[in-house]
Amino acid sequence: MSTPAVRNAAPASLARETIVLASASPARRAMLQGVGVTVEVAPAKIDEGKLRAGLRAEGADGDRIAAALAELKAREVSRTRSGRLVVGADQILEFEGGTLDKPIDRADARRQLQALRGRTHSLISAVCLARDGEKLWSHIDRARLTMRDFSEDWLERYLDAIGPRALRGPGAYQIEAEGAQLFARIEGDYFTILGLPLLPLLDNLRALRALAT
Repeated sequence: MSTPAVRNAAPASLARETIVLASASPARRAMLQGVGVTVEVAPAKIDEGKLRAGLRAEGADGDRIAAALAELKAREVSRTRSGRLVVGADQILEFEGGTLDKPIDRADARRQLQALRGRTHSLISAVCLARDGEKLWSHIDRARLTMRDFSEDWLERYLDAIGPRALRGPGAYQIEAEGAQLFARIEGDYFTILGLPLLPLLDNLRALRALAT
């Protein structure tokens, strides 16, 4: 007697509509897709470095910078996607009264990690929902991270292992990968550390009926 063929069913989507992500971040895309959100990636075409520098010159703190850029990304992209829900997000590393941007090269990544070594810093993640150029909702969350006092030899091995991924975020680490070994203590939401306050975002997508309830 033959055995019926087993068919693998496609995973059911939990989204009622495709959400536009105004970010090129692989981590943010993976987070949304991983929880069943259908995502279209459309990075905002803005000069983030220039905007951050301008906000710093005005005396803006990390919360204000992250919130302003998340909103700008969401609103800019939503103007080109009529009727669509757009998610904008930004993350700022705040340390000893200042902020750090993504490192530009390995030497810059090394300098950032040497400065953060043995000390505590904050990661601020902001998210914004927009439609047709109008902000619908925004949220900011903060986590505190303390790095251990690793050796220079270990630091070089870490930079060898992580390669160009060190340039993807401020602080030159990815907490979901080798970067976890940099830390002695972490206080805060895991998704916020990855760059997106995911649970509040999902709540608001459900409230807007973009996700199944």
